[in-house]
Amino acid sequence: MNEAYQRLTERFRRVATIGECAAMLNWDSAAVMPAGGAAARADQLALLAGLEHQTLTASEVAADLTGAVVADEWDQANLRLMEHAWRRARAVPEDLVVALAKAASTCEKVWRTAREAADFSIVQPNLVEVVNLTRQTADALSAALGLTPYDALMDGYQPGIGADDVAPIFAAYETFLATALPEAEARQDRRAAPVRPAGPFPLAAQEILCRSVAERLGLDFERARLDQSAHPFSGGTPTDVRITTRYDENDYASAMMAVIHETGHALYEQGLPARYARLPVGQAAGMAMHESQSLIFEMQAARSDAFLGYLGQAYHEMFGGDPAAWRRHNLGRLLRRVERSFIRVEADEMTYPAHVILRFRLERAMIDGQLRVEDLPGAWNDGLTALLGITPPDDARGCLQDIHWYDGAFGYFPSYTLGAMAAAQLMAAARDQLDDLDAALEQGDLAPLLGWLRQNVHAVGSRLSFNEILREATGRPLDPTAFQEHLRVRYLG
Repeated sequence: MNEAYQRLTERFRRVATIGECAAMLNWDSAAVMPAGGAAARADQLALLAGLEHQTLTASEVAADLTGAVVADEWDQANLRLMEHAWRRARAVPEDLVVALAKAASTCEKVWRTAREAADFSIVQPNLVEVVNLTRQTADALSAALGLTPYDALMDGYQPGIGADDVAPIFAAYETFLATALPEAEARQDRRAAPVRPAGPFPLAAQEILCRSVAERLGLDFERARLDQSAHPFSGGTPTDVRITTRYDENDYASAMMAVIHETGHALYEQGLPARYARLPVGQAAGMAMHESQSLIFEMQAARSDAFLGYLGQAYHEMFGGDPAAWRRHNLGRLLRRVERSFIRVEADEMTYPAHVILRFRLERAMIDGQLRVEDLPGAWNDGLTALLGITPPDDARGCLQDIHWYDGAFGYFPSYTLGAMAAAQLMAAARDQLDDLDAALEQGDLAPLLGWLRQNVHAVGSRLSFNEILREATGRPLDPTAFQEHLRVRYLG
Protein backbone atom coordinates (compact mmCIF):
# COMPACT_ATOMS: atom_id res chain seq x y z
CA MET A 1 0.00 0.00 0.00
CA ASN A 2 1.67 3.24 -1.15
CA GLU A 3 0.91 6.76 0.08
CA ALA A 4 -1.57 7.53 -2.70
CA TYR A 5 -3.66 4.48 -1.85
CA GLN A 6 -3.42 5.26 1.85
CA ARG A 7 -4.81 8.73 1.22
CA LEU A 8 -7.64 7.21 -0.79
CA THR A 9 -8.60 4.81 2.01
CA GLU A 10 -8.69 7.70 4.48
CA ARG A 11 -10.81 9.77 2.09
CA PHE A 12 -13.28 6.99 1.37
CA ARG A 13 -13.66 6.23 5.05
CA ARG A 14 -14.62 9.89 5.52
CA VAL A 15 -17.13 9.56 2.67
CA ALA A 16 -18.63 6.47 4.32
CA THR A 17 -18.85 8.26 7.66
CA ILE A 18 -20.75 11.11 6.03
CA GLY A 19 -23.09 8.50 4.56
CA GLU A 20 -23.56 7.01 8.02
CA CYS A 21 -24.60 10.42 9.33
CA ALA A 22 -27.20 10.69 6.57
CA ALA A 23 -28.41 7.17 7.31
CA MET A 24 -29.01 7.99 10.96
CA LEU A 25 -30.84 11.20 10.06
CA ASN A 26 -33.03 9.22 7.65
CA TRP A 27 -33.82 6.68 10.36
CA ASP A 28 -34.66 9.47 12.77
CA SER A 29 -36.97 11.17 10.26
CA ALA A 30 -38.83 7.91 9.64
CA ALA A 31 -39.02 6.67 13.23
CA VAL A 32 -39.12 9.56 15.70
CA MET A 33 -38.77 13.01 14.12
CA PRO A 34 -41.76 15.35 14.64
CA ALA A 35 -43.44 16.63 11.50
CA GLY A 36 -42.18 20.13 12.21
CA GLY A 37 -38.59 19.03 11.65
CA ALA A 38 -39.09 18.21 7.97
CA ALA A 39 -37.77 21.42 6.45
CA ALA A 40 -34.66 21.49 8.60
CA ARG A 41 -34.05 17.80 7.95
CA ALA A 42 -34.14 18.41 4.20
CA ASP A 43 -31.47 21.10 4.66
CA GLN A 44 -29.34 18.78 6.78
CA LEU A 45 -29.48 15.92 4.31
CA ALA A 46 -28.76 18.24 1.40
CA LEU A 47 -25.71 19.60 3.25
CA LEU A 48 -24.39 16.08 3.86
CA ALA A 49 -24.97 15.13 0.22
CA GLY A 50 -22.97 18.17 -0.87
CA LEU A 51 -20.18 17.43 1.61
CA GLU A 52 -19.96 13.81 0.42
CA HIS A 53 -19.80 15.00 -3.18
CA GLN A 54 -17.06 17.53 -2.39
CA THR A 55 -15.00 14.88 -0.60
CA LEU A 56 -15.30 12.44 -3.49
CA THR A 57 -14.55 14.93 -6.25
CA ALA A 58 -11.69 16.91 -4.70
CA SER A 59 -8.97 17.72 -7.23
CA GLU A 60 -6.36 15.45 -5.64
CA VAL A 61 -8.50 12.31 -5.97
CA ALA A 62 -7.70 11.85 -9.66
CA ALA A 63 -3.95 11.97 -9.01
CA ASP A 64 -4.21 9.50 -6.14
CA LEU A 65 -6.25 7.09 -8.24
CA THR A 66 -3.59 7.23 -10.93
CA GLY A 67 -0.72 6.87 -8.46
CA ALA A 68 -2.19 4.17 -6.22
CA VAL A 69 -0.29 0.87 -6.20
CA VAL A 70 -1.81 -2.26 -4.65
CA ALA A 71 -1.11 -5.98 -4.87
CA ASP A 72 -3.66 -7.70 -2.62
CA GLU A 73 -6.86 -8.85 -4.38
CA TRP A 74 -9.00 -7.08 -1.79
CA ASP A 75 -7.15 -3.82 -2.33
CA GLN A 76 -7.32 -4.27 -6.10
CA ALA A 77 -11.08 -4.67 -5.90
CA ASN A 78 -11.27 -1.74 -3.51
CA LEU A 79 -9.35 0.50 -5.90
CA ARG A 80 -11.65 -0.45 -8.79
CA LEU A 81 -14.69 0.39 -6.70
CA MET A 82 -13.14 3.68 -5.59
CA GLU A 83 -12.54 4.71 -9.17
CA HIS A 84 -16.10 3.79 -10.12
CA ALA A 85 -17.54 5.81 -7.23
CA TRP A 86 -15.34 8.76 -8.21
CA ARG A 87 -16.48 8.57 -11.84
CA ARG A 88 -20.11 8.59 -10.74
CA ALA A 89 -19.58 11.49 -8.36
CA ARG A 90 -17.65 13.76 -10.69
CA ALA A 91 -20.23 13.25 -13.43
CA VAL A 92 -22.93 15.09 -11.47
CA PRO A 93 -22.56 18.77 -10.51
CA GLU A 94 -22.68 19.47 -6.79
CA ASP A 95 -25.62 21.85 -7.08
CA LEU A 96 -27.65 19.08 -8.74
CA VAL A 97 -26.69 16.61 -5.99
CA VAL A 98 -27.78 19.05 -3.30
CA ALA A 99 -30.98 20.02 -5.12
CA LEU A 100 -32.04 16.39 -5.58
CA ALA A 101 -31.29 15.50 -1.96
CA LYS A 102 -33.38 18.42 -0.72
CA ALA A 103 -36.22 17.84 -3.18
CA ALA A 104 -36.40 14.12 -2.32
CA SER A 105 -36.45 14.74 1.42
CA THR A 106 -39.19 17.35 1.01
CA CYS A 107 -41.20 15.14 -1.37
CA GLU A 108 -41.04 12.17 0.99
CA LYS A 109 -42.62 14.21 3.79
CA VAL A 110 -45.42 15.43 1.48
CA TRP A 111 -45.93 11.84 0.28
CA ARG A 112 -46.91 10.83 3.82
CA THR A 113 -49.76 13.32 3.75
CA ALA A 114 -50.78 12.32 0.22
CA ARG A 115 -50.85 8.63 1.07
CA GLU A 116 -52.92 9.28 4.18
CA ALA A 117 -55.42 11.23 2.06
CA ALA A 118 -55.17 8.75 -0.86
CA ASP A 119 -54.69 11.76 -3.12
CA PHE A 120 -51.81 11.74 -5.61
CA SER A 121 -52.44 15.37 -6.59
CA ILE A 122 -51.08 16.51 -3.22
CA VAL A 123 -47.59 15.22 -3.96
CA GLN A 124 -47.62 15.41 -7.76
CA PRO A 125 -45.75 18.76 -8.02
CA ASN A 126 -43.05 17.49 -5.67
CA LEU A 127 -42.66 14.26 -7.59
CA VAL A 128 -42.41 16.20 -10.86
CA GLU A 129 -39.46 18.08 -9.37
CA VAL A 130 -37.82 14.88 -8.12
CA VAL A 131 -38.25 13.14 -11.48
CA ASN A 132 -36.87 16.12 -13.38
CA LEU A 133 -33.80 16.32 -11.14
CA THR A 134 -33.37 12.54 -11.31
CA ARG A 135 -33.49 12.64 -15.11
CA GLN A 136 -30.82 15.34 -15.12
CA THR A 137 -28.71 13.18 -12.83
CA ALA A 138 -29.29 10.11 -15.01
CA ASP A 139 -28.28 12.02 -18.14
CA ALA A 140 -25.05 13.20 -16.51
CA LEU A 141 -24.21 9.70 -15.31
CA SER A 142 -25.10 8.24 -18.68
CA ALA A 143 -22.56 10.40 -20.48
CA ALA A 144 -19.82 9.57 -17.98
CA LEU A 145 -20.42 5.82 -17.69
CA GLY A 146 -21.46 4.96 -21.24
CA LEU A 147 -24.80 3.58 -20.05
CA THR A 148 -28.38 4.48 -20.84
CA PRO A 149 -29.82 6.98 -18.34
CA TYR A 150 -31.96 4.36 -16.62
CA ASP A 151 -29.09 1.85 -16.52
CA ALA A 152 -26.93 4.54 -14.94
CA LEU A 153 -29.47 4.77 -12.12
CA MET A 154 -29.62 0.98 -11.77
CA ASP A 155 -25.82 0.97 -11.55
CA GLY A 156 -26.10 2.93 -8.31
CA TYR A 157 -28.02 0.06 -6.70
CA GLN A 158 -26.78 -3.10 -8.42
CA PRO A 159 -23.68 -2.55 -10.55
CA GLY A 160 -23.28 -4.72 -13.62
CA ILE A 161 -26.98 -5.38 -14.24
CA GLY A 162 -29.00 -3.25 -16.65
CA ALA A 163 -32.52 -3.01 -17.98
CA ASP A 164 -31.73 -5.23 -20.98
CA ASP A 165 -30.60 -7.95 -18.55
CA VAL A 166 -33.70 -7.59 -16.41
CA ALA A 167 -36.40 -7.19 -19.05
CA PRO A 168 -36.19 -10.76 -20.47
CA ILE A 169 -36.04 -12.23 -16.96
CA PHE A 170 -39.20 -10.35 -16.05
CA ALA A 171 -40.91 -11.24 -19.33
CA ALA A 172 -40.19 -14.93 -18.72
CA TYR A 173 -41.58 -14.66 -15.21
CA GLU A 174 -44.73 -12.95 -16.51
CA THR A 175 -45.24 -15.92 -18.84
CA PHE A 176 -44.69 -18.35 -15.97
CA LEU A 177 -47.13 -16.44 -13.74
CA ALA A 178 -49.89 -16.47 -16.36
CA THR A 179 -50.26 -20.24 -15.94
CA ALA A 180 -48.81 -20.85 -12.45
CA LEU A 181 -51.01 -18.33 -10.63
CA PRO A 182 -54.39 -19.72 -11.77
CA GLU A 183 -53.14 -23.24 -11.06
CA ALA A 184 -52.02 -22.28 -7.56
CA GLU A 185 -55.33 -20.50 -6.90
CA ALA A 186 -57.33 -23.51 -8.08
CA ARG A 187 -55.27 -25.90 -5.93
CA GLN A 188 -55.80 -23.61 -2.97
CA ASP A 189 -59.55 -23.33 -3.54
CA ARG A 190 -59.98 -27.10 -3.55
CA ARG A 191 -58.86 -27.25 0.09
CA ALA A 192 -60.88 -26.38 3.17
CA ALA A 193 -60.25 -22.88 4.51
CA PRO A 194 -57.48 -22.65 7.13
CA VAL A 195 -58.25 -21.73 10.74
CA ARG A 196 -57.57 -18.05 11.41
CA PRO A 197 -56.06 -17.13 14.78
CA ALA A 198 -58.45 -15.03 16.81
CA GLY A 199 -57.28 -11.53 17.63
CA PRO A 200 -56.76 -8.91 18.76
CA PHE A 201 -52.98 -9.27 19.09
CA PRO A 202 -51.75 -6.57 21.50
CA LEU A 203 -49.04 -4.38 20.02
CA ALA A 204 -46.76 -4.62 23.06
CA ALA A 205 -46.89 -8.42 22.91
CA GLN A 206 -46.16 -8.38 19.18
CA GLU A 207 -43.12 -6.20 19.76
CA ILE A 208 -41.78 -8.53 22.45
CA LEU A 209 -42.23 -11.55 20.20
CA CYS A 210 -40.73 -9.82 17.15
CA ARG A 211 -37.65 -8.83 19.13
CA SER A 212 -37.32 -12.35 20.55
CA VAL A 213 -37.48 -13.92 17.07
CA ALA A 214 -34.97 -11.42 15.67
CA GLU A 215 -32.56 -12.38 18.45
CA ARG A 216 -33.22 -16.04 17.73
CA LEU A 217 -32.28 -15.44 14.10
CA GLY A 218 -28.93 -14.04 15.20
CA LEU A 219 -29.44 -10.25 15.40
CA ASP A 220 -27.09 -8.68 17.94
CA PHE A 221 -29.09 -6.02 19.79
CA GLU A 222 -25.91 -4.61 21.25
CA ARG A 223 -25.46 -3.28 17.70
CA ALA A 224 -29.08 -2.93 16.60
CA ARG A 225 -32.47 -1.35 17.37
CA LEU A 226 -36.05 -2.25 16.51
CA ASP A 227 -38.49 0.66 16.10
CA GLN A 228 -41.68 1.59 14.26
CA SER A 229 -42.12 3.50 11.00
CA ALA A 230 -44.73 4.00 8.28
CA HIS A 231 -42.71 1.77 5.93
CA PRO A 232 -40.52 -1.05 7.35
CA PHE A 233 -36.85 -0.64 6.51
CA SER A 234 -33.30 -1.38 7.59
CA GLY A 235 -30.73 1.38 7.91
CA GLY A 236 -27.99 2.72 10.12
CA THR A 237 -24.48 1.27 10.08
CA PRO A 238 -22.95 -2.21 10.50
CA THR A 239 -22.22 -1.47 14.16
CA ASP A 240 -25.52 0.36 14.77
CA VAL A 241 -28.20 -1.23 12.60
CA ARG A 242 -31.68 0.25 12.75
CA ILE A 243 -34.63 -1.88 11.67
CA THR A 244 -38.28 -0.87 11.75
CA THR A 245 -41.68 -2.46 11.32
CA ARG A 246 -45.33 -1.45 11.66
CA TYR A 247 -47.84 -3.15 13.93
CA ASP A 248 -51.56 -3.85 13.56
CA GLU A 249 -53.42 -5.38 16.50
CA ASN A 250 -55.67 -7.26 14.07
CA ASP A 251 -52.76 -8.81 12.20
CA TYR A 252 -50.36 -11.21 13.93
CA ALA A 253 -48.15 -11.80 10.88
CA SER A 254 -47.28 -8.62 8.97
CA ALA A 255 -45.07 -7.06 11.65
CA MET A 256 -43.32 -10.37 12.31
CA MET A 257 -42.57 -11.05 8.67
CA ALA A 258 -41.31 -7.50 8.21
CA VAL A 259 -38.99 -7.93 11.19
CA ILE A 260 -37.65 -11.22 9.85
CA HIS A 261 -37.13 -9.56 6.46
CA GLU A 262 -35.32 -6.55 7.91
CA THR A 263 -33.31 -8.79 10.23
CA GLY A 264 -31.94 -10.51 7.12
CA HIS A 265 -30.74 -7.12 5.89
CA ALA A 266 -29.30 -6.30 9.32
CA LEU A 267 -27.44 -9.60 9.61
CA TYR A 268 -25.82 -8.97 6.24
CA GLU A 269 -24.59 -5.58 7.47
CA GLN A 270 -23.34 -7.05 10.76
CA GLY A 271 -21.52 -9.82 8.87
CA LEU A 272 -19.58 -7.63 6.43
CA PRO A 273 -15.77 -7.84 6.72
CA ALA A 274 -14.80 -5.56 9.62
CA ARG A 275 -11.24 -5.23 8.31
CA TYR A 276 -12.60 -3.23 5.36
CA ALA A 277 -15.24 -1.26 7.24
CA ARG A 278 -16.14 2.05 5.60
CA LEU A 279 -14.31 1.10 2.42
CA PRO A 280 -16.14 0.24 -0.83
CA VAL A 281 -14.89 -3.36 -0.86
CA GLY A 282 -16.20 -3.89 2.66
CA GLN A 283 -19.74 -2.93 1.78
CA ALA A 284 -22.63 -5.04 0.52
CA ALA A 285 -22.42 -6.30 -3.07
CA GLY A 286 -25.41 -4.29 -4.27
CA MET A 287 -29.07 -4.13 -3.38
CA ALA A 288 -30.09 -7.29 -5.24
CA MET A 289 -27.66 -9.20 -3.04
CA HIS A 290 -29.00 -7.33 -0.02
CA GLU A 291 -32.55 -8.33 -0.92
CA SER A 292 -31.45 -11.94 -1.31
CA GLN A 293 -30.29 -11.89 2.30
CA SER A 294 -33.58 -10.57 3.62
CA LEU A 295 -35.66 -12.90 1.47
CA ILE A 296 -33.69 -16.04 2.24
CA PHE A 297 -34.74 -15.47 5.84
CA GLU A 298 -38.28 -14.23 5.33
CA MET A 299 -39.47 -16.32 2.39
CA GLN A 300 -37.16 -19.29 2.11
CA ALA A 301 -36.53 -20.11 5.80
CA ALA A 302 -39.24 -18.47 7.93
CA ARG A 303 -42.14 -19.66 5.76
CA SER A 304 -40.83 -23.22 5.51
CA ASP A 305 -42.82 -25.98 7.23
CA ALA A 306 -39.89 -26.62 9.53
CA PHE A 307 -39.55 -23.07 10.87
CA LEU A 308 -43.32 -22.59 11.10
CA GLY A 309 -43.37 -25.37 13.69
CA TYR A 310 -41.17 -23.25 15.94
CA LEU A 311 -42.96 -19.99 15.09
CA GLY A 312 -46.42 -21.44 15.71
CA GLN A 313 -45.37 -22.59 19.16
CA ALA A 314 -43.96 -19.12 19.91
CA TYR A 315 -47.20 -17.50 18.74
CA HIS A 316 -49.32 -19.84 20.86
CA GLU A 317 -47.24 -19.20 23.96
CA MET A 318 -47.63 -15.45 23.46
CA PHE A 319 -51.26 -15.16 22.32
CA GLY A 320 -52.96 -18.43 23.31
CA GLY A 321 -56.18 -19.35 21.52
CA ASP A 322 -57.07 -22.44 19.50
CA PRO A 323 -53.88 -24.55 19.13
CA ALA A 324 -55.08 -25.71 15.71
CA ALA A 325 -54.66 -22.19 14.38
CA TRP A 326 -50.97 -22.19 15.28
CA ARG A 327 -50.03 -25.61 13.91
CA ARG A 328 -47.39 -25.51 11.20
CA HIS A 329 -49.51 -26.74 8.33
CA ASN A 330 -52.31 -24.32 9.16
CA LEU A 331 -49.84 -21.45 9.53
CA GLY A 332 -48.28 -22.47 6.24
CA ARG A 333 -51.62 -22.21 4.47
CA LEU A 334 -52.15 -18.76 6.00
CA LEU A 335 -48.66 -17.36 5.45
CA ARG A 336 -48.19 -18.93 2.04
CA ARG A 337 -51.59 -18.04 0.66
CA VAL A 338 -51.50 -16.93 -2.97
CA GLU A 339 -53.72 -13.92 -3.54
CA ARG A 340 -53.95 -11.12 -6.08
CA SER A 341 -53.56 -8.02 -3.94
CA PHE A 342 -52.85 -4.32 -4.31
CA ILE A 343 -50.06 -3.82 -1.77
CA ARG A 344 -46.55 -4.94 -2.73
CA VAL A 345 -45.19 -5.39 0.80
CA GLU A 346 -48.13 -7.64 1.70
CA ALA A 347 -48.00 -9.72 -1.49
CA ASP A 348 -47.23 -13.43 -1.54
CA GLU A 349 -43.98 -14.54 -3.13
CA MET A 350 -45.61 -15.73 -6.34
CA THR A 351 -47.41 -12.46 -7.16
CA TYR A 352 -44.77 -10.17 -5.63
CA PRO A 353 -42.63 -10.08 -8.79
CA ALA A 354 -45.62 -8.74 -10.72
CA HIS A 355 -45.59 -5.69 -8.45
CA VAL A 356 -41.89 -5.22 -9.15
CA ILE A 357 -42.32 -5.70 -12.90
CA LEU A 358 -44.97 -2.97 -12.87
CA ARG A 359 -42.69 -0.52 -11.03
CA PHE A 360 -39.71 -1.36 -13.24
CA ARG A 361 -41.67 -0.57 -16.38
CA LEU A 362 -43.19 2.62 -15.00
CA GLU A 363 -40.01 4.10 -13.56
CA ARG A 364 -38.07 3.26 -16.70
CA ALA A 365 -40.75 5.03 -18.75
CA MET A 366 -40.63 8.09 -16.48
CA ILE A 367 -36.85 8.35 -16.74
CA ASP A 368 -36.93 7.80 -20.50
CA GLY A 369 -39.57 10.53 -20.86
CA GLN A 370 -42.25 8.17 -22.15
CA LEU A 371 -44.51 8.60 -19.10
CA ARG A 372 -45.47 11.94 -17.57
CA VAL A 373 -45.71 12.10 -13.78
CA GLU A 374 -49.28 13.38 -13.98
CA ASP A 375 -50.23 10.21 -15.90
CA LEU A 376 -48.71 7.88 -13.29
CA PRO A 377 -51.92 6.92 -11.41
CA GLY A 378 -53.70 5.81 -14.57
CA ALA A 379 -50.65 4.00 -15.94
CA TRP A 380 -50.23 2.25 -12.59
CA ASN A 381 -53.83 1.07 -12.52
CA ASP A 382 -53.72 -0.12 -16.12
CA GLY A 383 -50.45 -1.95 -15.53
CA LEU A 384 -51.63 -3.80 -12.44
CA THR A 385 -54.85 -4.75 -14.20
CA ALA A 386 -52.84 -6.24 -17.05
CA LEU A 387 -50.50 -8.15 -14.75
CA LEU A 388 -52.85 -9.39 -12.02
CA GLY A 389 -56.36 -8.63 -13.25
CA ILE A 390 -57.16 -6.25 -10.39
CA THR A 391 -57.48 -2.45 -10.32
CA PRO A 392 -56.58 -0.35 -7.26
CA PRO A 393 -59.62 1.47 -5.83
CA ASP A 394 -57.60 4.53 -4.81
CA ASP A 395 -54.14 6.08 -4.99
CA ALA A 396 -53.14 4.86 -1.52
CA ARG A 397 -53.42 1.30 -2.76
CA GLY A 398 -51.96 2.32 -6.10
CA CYS A 399 -49.09 4.62 -6.93
CA LEU A 400 -48.79 6.12 -3.43
CA GLN A 401 -48.09 2.91 -1.56
CA ASP A 402 -44.28 2.90 -1.82
CA ILE A 403 -41.86 5.49 -0.49
CA HIS A 404 -39.13 4.89 -3.07
CA TRP A 405 -39.88 7.31 -5.92
CA TYR A 406 -40.92 10.07 -3.55
CA ASP A 407 -37.62 9.61 -1.74
CA GLY A 408 -35.67 9.79 -5.01
CA ALA A 409 -34.91 6.07 -5.44
CA PHE A 410 -35.23 5.23 -9.15
CA GLY A 411 -33.59 2.05 -10.45
CA TYR A 412 -33.96 0.23 -7.13
CA PHE A 413 -37.10 -1.85 -7.69
CA PRO A 414 -35.57 -4.57 -9.93
CA SER A 415 -33.33 -5.52 -7.00
CA TYR A 416 -36.31 -6.94 -5.10
CA THR A 417 -37.11 -9.69 -7.61
CA LEU A 418 -33.49 -10.31 -8.59
CA GLY A 419 -32.92 -10.78 -4.87
CA ALA A 420 -35.81 -13.22 -4.56
CA MET A 421 -34.39 -15.27 -7.41
CA ALA A 422 -30.91 -15.22 -5.88
CA ALA A 423 -32.37 -16.22 -2.50
CA ALA A 424 -33.97 -19.33 -4.00
CA GLN A 425 -30.70 -20.24 -5.67
CA LEU A 426 -28.68 -19.70 -2.48
CA MET A 427 -31.15 -21.68 -0.36
CA ALA A 428 -31.01 -24.62 -2.75
CA ALA A 429 -27.21 -24.60 -2.50
CA ALA A 430 -27.30 -24.29 1.29
CA ARG A 431 -29.63 -27.29 1.52
CA ASP A 432 -27.24 -29.29 -0.65
CA GLN A 433 -24.24 -28.36 1.47
CA LEU A 434 -25.69 -28.37 5.00
CA ASP A 435 -26.77 -31.48 6.90
CA ASP A 436 -30.11 -31.45 8.75
CA LEU A 437 -30.96 -27.83 7.96
CA ASP A 438 -34.66 -28.52 8.50
CA ALA A 439 -33.92 -30.06 11.89
CA ALA A 440 -32.29 -26.79 12.94
CA LEU A 441 -35.16 -24.73 11.51
CA GLU A 442 -37.59 -26.87 13.54
CA GLN A 443 -35.94 -25.43 16.65
CA GLY A 444 -35.96 -21.89 15.29
CA ASP A 445 -32.19 -22.22 14.88
CA LEU A 446 -30.86 -20.38 11.87
CA ALA A 447 -27.25 -20.56 12.99
CA PRO A 448 -26.29 -23.16 10.34
CA LEU A 449 -27.86 -21.11 7.54
CA LEU A 450 -26.43 -17.86 8.88
CA GLY A 451 -22.98 -19.42 9.18
CA TRP A 452 -23.17 -20.58 5.57
CA LEU A 453 -24.23 -17.11 4.43
CA ARG A 454 -21.51 -15.50 6.52
CA GLN A 455 -18.90 -17.56 4.69
CA ASN A 456 -20.34 -17.46 1.18
CA VAL A 457 -21.90 -13.99 0.99
CA HIS A 458 -21.34 -11.68 3.95
CA ALA A 459 -17.59 -12.09 4.38
CA VAL A 460 -17.04 -11.50 0.66
CA GLY A 461 -18.21 -7.88 0.88
CA SER A 462 -17.92 -6.34 -2.59
CA ARG A 463 -14.70 -8.11 -3.53
CA LEU A 464 -16.82 -10.09 -6.01
CA SER A 465 -19.82 -8.94 -8.03
CA PHE A 466 -23.39 -10.18 -7.56
CA ASN A 467 -23.07 -12.88 -10.21
CA GLU A 468 -19.55 -13.84 -9.12
CA ILE A 469 -20.74 -14.39 -5.55
CA LEU A 470 -23.58 -16.58 -6.82
CA ARG A 471 -21.18 -18.54 -9.01
CA GLU A 472 -18.79 -19.15 -6.12
CA ALA A 473 -21.61 -20.15 -3.73
CA THR A 474 -23.89 -22.11 -6.05
CA GLY A 475 -21.81 -23.02 -9.09
CA ARG A 476 -23.56 -20.68 -11.53
CA PRO A 477 -24.55 -17.02 -11.94
CA LEU A 478 -28.14 -15.92 -11.43
CA ASP A 479 -30.48 -18.64 -12.67
CA PRO A 480 -34.13 -17.49 -12.57
CA THR A 481 -35.35 -21.06 -13.03
CA ALA A 482 -34.31 -21.82 -9.43
CA PHE A 483 -36.99 -19.42 -8.22
CA GLN A 484 -39.63 -20.90 -10.50
CA GLU A 485 -38.74 -24.40 -9.30
CA HIS A 486 -39.04 -23.24 -5.67
CA LEU A 487 -42.52 -21.86 -6.41
CA ARG A 488 -43.57 -25.05 -8.20
CA VAL A 489 -42.56 -27.21 -5.24
CA ARG A 490 -44.15 -24.94 -2.64
CA TYR A 491 -47.39 -23.97 -4.43
CA LEU A 492 -48.01 -26.46 -7.21
CA GLY A 493 -46.53 -29.69 -5.87
